[in-house]
Amino acid sequence: MNSIVKMESGSSLQSVQLPPVSRMDLIKYSGASGDYNPIHTIDEEAHIAGLPGVIAHGMWTMGNLAKLFTPYHEEGFIKTYSIRFRNMVFLNDVITLNASLKEIYENKRIFDVVAVNQHEKAVIKGTIVFQVYE
Repeated sequence: MNSIVKMESGSSLQSVQLPPVSRMDLIKYSGASGDYNPIHTIDEEAHIAGLPGVIAHGMWTMGNLAKLFTPYHEEGFIKTYSIRFRNMVFLNDVITLNASLKEIYENKRIFDVVAVNQHEKAVIKGTIVFQVYE
């Protein structure tokens, strides 16, 4: 693992590929988050809502982005998150998480982040500010 402190603008963190999204992932997230909207767990309810099938919670996908920064917990922490949801995540989608260092400002590292599905379609994009310990 490289040091996040020593990274230069334009460098990227190692991508993380999540296992295929499972119904159990979404059931567990429903319980953890308190979001029991049935479009996230029950096929029939998703269809009634006009969806082609169960969709993952947007916050489930967003929360997974933090996995990119887990290896660097001894160097700092995620200070802010700014994300835009772009497309839905469905059961069995394989999501890949990516981050590239856009800017270094004092003890902050500003990263462009994106999560893409197996079709290379962005499902979320945004910015994460990683605060380096002084």
